[in-house]
Amino acid sequence: MCDDDSFDDMVAYRLRPELLSRRGFGSLSLGAGLASLLPIGCKSADPTPGPVATATAAASGAVMAPTANAVATAESEVSITTPDGACDAYFVHPAAGTTPAVLVWPDILGLRPAFRQMGKRLAESGYAVLVVNPFYRTKKAPTSSAHADFEDPATREALMGLAHSLTPETEVTDAKALTAWLDQQPSVDKSRKMGTTGYCMGGPLVMRTAATNPDRIGAAATFHGGGLVTDKPDSPHLLIPKMKAHFLIAIAANDDAKQPDAKGTLKAAFAQASLPANVEVYEGTMHGWCPPDSQVYNRDAAERAWGELLVLFKSALG
Repeated sequence: MCDDDSFDDMVAYRLRPELLSRRGFGSLSLGAGLASLLPIGCKSADPTPGPVATATAAASGAVMAPTANAVATAESEVSITTPDGACDAYFVHPAAGTTPAVLVWPDILGLRPAFRQMGKRLAESGYAVLVVNPFYRTKKAPTSSAHADFEDPATREALMGLAHSLTPETEVTDAKALTAWLDQQPSVDKSRKMGTTGYCMGGPLVMRTAATNPDRIGAAATFHGGGLVTDKPDSPHLLIPKMKAHFLIAIAANDDAKQPDAKGTLKAAFAQASLPANVEVYEGTMHGWCPPDSQVYNRDAAERAWGELLVLFKSALG
């Protein structure tokens, strides 16, 4: 998780609606060539399938560029019953057939148009994708304003309050409930492993998901993940011996500058567990470089990270 001391460097980036213009989000689709190489105990409230893409685009100002060789998708807003309440989420998957499932944990700004678009792009590459609101116990999405001002103390306090409302225990509860829900969906191929990705504070949730469901999670990726290595007894990296997934850990350069030993600790832990893992610092990037609505969005680095994610899923999930 992002802590108070590192908050400025790790999550202090504003939304940039202009990045979600046709040109801005079109740049996010430049990696579609790589995408074209790919084949394509929990109860849910009845989802209401429907064309939510238009509303999503309208809310963000985005006009999504087509993805090369994209498969047709079906999408809906869903409510998933967990032991702690009803988790609101966005579910998108190829319209035909069954495919591997992917659970996506957003950053501290939560479930919003940018992450719905990222989820749909992944679904167009052949995956059944669930993008969740991790703060559902406190507030339904949206959990941040469209123009969040991190210089505003009240905004900062509210976001940190949401982040601190999550604990290792709630993360495990959610990992179990949400992966179980995915396995109940007719669009999910349960004979193939599941993937999970997380951004910023979503990084530790990825680690706990992989450790909680080791026989189900076959691929896991974190992007500018915060707090993967700490000096606390519940540090996410200490869970690596419980995992069986192949990993991609994409680290922002300024995060690495603040914690230069973390990458070595992660590499050693993965090696000790005999797990394939690509732990890499993306030079020239700042924390938050991947979501297209981030002030520090780095198109080239984001596309490279996206391409490596697709390669990981192709190799580990099929």
